[in-house]
Amino acid sequence: MKDKVCLITGGNAGIGKATALELAKRGATVVLLCRSKQRGEEAAKEIIAHSGNQKVDVIIADLSSQQSVRQAVEQFNAKYGKLHLLINNAAVFLAKREVTEDGIEKTFATNYLSHFLLTHLLLDLMKQSCGARIINVASKHYGIKLNLDDLMLEKTKYSTFKAVGPTKLGLVIFAKEMAKRLKGTDVTINSLHPGLIKTTLLKQMPLPMQLLFSIISSSPAEGAETPVYLATSSEVQGVSGQYFEKCKPRKTSPGADDEATNKRFWDMSMKLAGLRD
Repeated sequence: MKDKVCLITGGNAGIGKATALELAKRGATVVLLCRSKQRGEEAAKEIIAHSGNQKVDVIIADLSSQQSVRQAVEQFNAKYGKLHLLINNAAVFLAKREVTEDGIEKTFATNYLSHFLLTHLLLDLMKQSCGARIINVASKHYGIKLNLDDLMLEKTKYSTFKAVGPTKLGLVIFAKEMAKRLKGTDVTINSLHPGLIKTTLLKQMPLPMQLLFSIISSSPAEGAETPVYLATSSEVQGVSGQYFEKCKPRKTSPGADDEATNKRFWDMSMKLAGLRD
């Protein structure tokens, strides 16, 4: 990974931090995209100390704000002339429904739409960087469906998992649809399930779920295994639009396989992110 530039959202904690550490150990330039300056800088210092790699940087962005995402991309472009690896990892588990300054339900905005926007804004740079890879950290998505008539959960009673589940399914669909549009380039995009991982996100969950997940979940280092594999392995060079678990390709759920729904979701995402195809 020497001479490779990597950008990881939510790279200051959990799976993102563990992934950043592994990439730094392999010699990559690692940029952490974080909401908190303090936590980002603390994480960068730890990664430098444990990897011996000084090439760890921090860019501050609030992923719930489209303006903040755009400003972060401007900062990245001004400092780095290439991007070989984008890992869309950051997520929130909000107990109450909130709406962003852009009028988007906050879980949807942060977990999914910000990464959709970020990826598009960085795509030209990635096309100029040889063999660039995009990795979406999603989740198991069986039994989850997208309600395209109520993406903002305005008509449905809000709950953490009603909000989070569709965003993870959305990242899987995003990878599948984007892969179609990247044909003919050497940029690839895949999604993955990292497993049930014990991270700081547990604190955002309802107490019963915190207790359950603390018993059955694995460490962030274990959760980083598949992202690191997709980021570094020659086995997946040229592989795109696939979904992985435990470093192996898996079938996506029926909810991710409906082409008409996926196309409509893509078109809605473009509009909500203020993008044009």
